[in-house]
Amino acid sequence: MANNKEIIYPKESYKIIGAAFKTYNNLGYGLKEDYYQKAFSKELDNELLKYEREKIIDIKYENNKIGRYRLDFVINGKIVVELKARYNLGYPFIKQVMNYLKSGNYKLAIIIYFTKDGIKYRRVLNSNFKLNSYIRANSLIREHSYGKD
Repeated sequence: MANNKEIIYPKESYKIIGAAFKTYNNLGYGLKEDYYQKAFSKELDNELLKYEREKIIDIKYENNKIGRYRLDFVINGKIVVELKARYNLGYPFIKQVMNYLKSGNYKLAIIIYFTKDGIKYRRVLNSNFKLNSYIRANSLIREHSYGKD
């Protein structure tokens, strides 16, 4: 297990994951993403974390806007958080947040899955940033799973 010096934004990450656990413990499994997002917002407020919900960022091509993304949350102006109410921990979601990181120039995204087996999450780092080689080797995409045994 990496120590906190090897994790990007460790304090915020800990609070974000804690807020997800509290949300899951209160609501359980099987709701729509929107309900998890609303409850998660309340937990972020309880943790005194500043956030923007459904933040719009532009997709650009040669300095021309060609589209936009809608991010579930941006915490403290630097961490993208995507909530998923499904069991699949698939590559399309990783690719989606990698695009968010690059378009919005963020370093870290956390994908949080509300599954029947508990909370699962992945930390995804923006490969465009120069990172400590240990962090790069161990954290570009890292899955964690907690919940029912």
